[in-house]
Amino acid sequence: MMTGRIKEIYAYREMIFSLVKRDLKGRYKGSALGFLWTFLNPLFQLAVYTMVFSVIMRSDIKDYYLFLFVALIPWIFFSTSVTGGASCILAQQDMVKKIYFPREVLPVSYVTSQFINMLLSFIVIFAVLAFARYPLRPRAVLCLPAVMLVEYGLALGITMVMSAVTVYLRDMEYVLGILTMAWQFLTPVMYALEQVPEKVRFFFSLNPMTHIISAYREILYYGKAPRLETLLSAFLTGVIMLAAGWAVFQRLQRHFVEEL
Repeated sequence: MMTGRIKEIYAYREMIFSLVKRDLKGRYKGSALGFLWTFLNPLFQLAVYTMVFSVIMRSDIKDYYLFLFVALIPWIFFSTSVTGGASCILAQQDMVKKIYFPREVLPVSYVTSQFINMLLSFIVIFAVLAFARYPLRPRAVLCLPAVMLVEYGLALGITMVMSAVTVYLRDMEYVLGILTMAWQFLTPVMYALEQVPEKVRFFFSLNPMTHIISAYREILYYGKAPRLETLLSAFLTGVIMLAAGWAVFQRLQRHFVEEL
């Protein structure tokens, strides 16, 4: 049954491409600089973090602005996918009620558009790392696509759950803003995992984003391939969440039309 559903979603790939294209084009529609904001946004963030953490709140971590930046861009992709994706079914409710298509197309297209935006932001990351003369070792960089795909699977799994639940509980899209903010502070984005007291570090390891952020940082900031246990933990959590998200979405989507 699952294989048949995947084939059906694949048959609607043109619809996914169309929705992704529409989202990317519409994001900066009407602005003077348009698509350039995809690159300017991370650059402005980098400038702010450089000023704050190099001048005002000095950190003991070498080049803290880079330490933070290489983790922040993946985190923004994840949090935006979850918080914005929660309303992707509601935003297209007229289409859901009027025509048939696999409902999974909506969260897939939303997360994919956010993923493409992250990939474009990585151009800025690589440029900054090159300017700062941080080495990008081939063995480490080869692991980067795998980490990205794992994060994509994790984001898609959670987005599928949240988008389905939000159809029934409309307050969820507002609650998620608070939850993702708390989640960010419980993920080693702004600090190193080693700074977490050992007695509670185990609980941080249960956070799926801990392993993913650690993998990004090892590849881009430390210039080394992630540890096997980090990759394995990230992969397992990504697969589990995607499977769970798929199962929940399949169960809840049966009554979407009645609830919308």
